[in-house]
Amino acid sequence: MKVVLIRHGKVNFRWKSWYTSDQFDEACVLYDKAPILKLSYSIPDAKYSSYYISALSRTGETAQSIFGEQDYISTDLINEVPLSASLYIGVKLPLLFWNISGRIQWYFNSSRQKESRLQTEKRAMQFVKMLMEKNKDCVVVTHGFFMHTLVAELKRMNFSIDNKSLKYANGECVIARL
Repeated sequence: MKVVLIRHGKVNFRWKSWYTSDQFDEACVLYDKAPILKLSYSIPDAKYSSYYISALSRTGETAQSIFGEQDYISTDLINEVPLSASLYIGVKLPLLFWNISGRIQWYFNSSRQKESRLQTEKRAMQFVKMLMEKNKDCVVVTHGFFMHTLVAELKRMNFSIDNKSLKYANGECVIARL
């Protein structure tokens, strides 16, 4: 069984350098609604039984630009890990602060984030179990931060991983084989 994981295409969104907590939360919502840029991607050409996308539009747009018309299966299980302001403050702080502090809270399962690391790991486990039950070659178009948890779960379930990385570029693929 082969699973081709693809990070969605580059999003047509320009982040500002500084945000208040409310502005950061609003920017995250706008980012989730923004379209992707039309670029070409280098994906292994093969026939796949299933094409999975997240519920966020950027994965569907990416899949469509790579594979054309297919019966895409949309699932919340592979959505990006949501990010929100780590504290509520009217003072503008750097974007890097919001990104790092929010992910630290996620890692330590803080209730200030919409989803904890444990919840993310559970989602990834559910998705991998579903793939293993189907036992067919497939494509999964998902998100950069979530890909790390998904790759870790695939490894835990004895998949071999090609192209494991610390940071996945937009349109980059990882191949997992069982």
